[in-house]
Amino acid sequence: MAGGIRETQGDELAENHEINVTPFIDVMLVLLIIFMVAAPLATVDVNVDLPASSAQPAQRPDEPLYLTLKEDLGLNLGNDPVQREQLAATLDRVTESDKETRIFLRADKAIEYGQFMEVMNLLRDAGYLKIALVGLETLPGAAPSAATEQPAATTVPASGESQ
Repeated sequence: MAGGIRETQGDELAENHEINVTPFIDVMLVLLIIFMVAAPLATVDVNVDLPASSAQPAQRPDEPLYLTLKEDLGLNLGNDPVQREQLAATLDRVTESDKETRIFLRADKAIEYGQFMEVMNLLRDAGYLKIALVGLETLPGAAPSAATEQPAATTVPASGESQ
């Protein structure tokens, strides 16, 4: 018990050999409340299927297949212009109908998101689900320039596909 009833008379108090745990419990309850409030704030609401850290990096193709969406909304497959209606047939011809070929998709930064998604939908409708988005990787704190920018590709799985 935290306190006891005096059983002796006089000025002498009996020694209490019991530990007062009330402050300890109070501190533990405060810490519990802090963790209950802080834990949901520390989590991320975006569900991402991350690969295991022991996964071997994928081999880069000898000649990547670039699909470019230009500022005038024209498409280029590699260096050759291609019409949107002919994209599926041209991809089948170039990849020899290998739907597992990774397409590196790059677009001018002035392109609207809707236009970019139309091209991704064309690729999906053609059966090409392995799409890598290409952008420029800049060094942190450095002003973007041609000397510091390096191309970087990010793989984006199509809806419903896991990599």
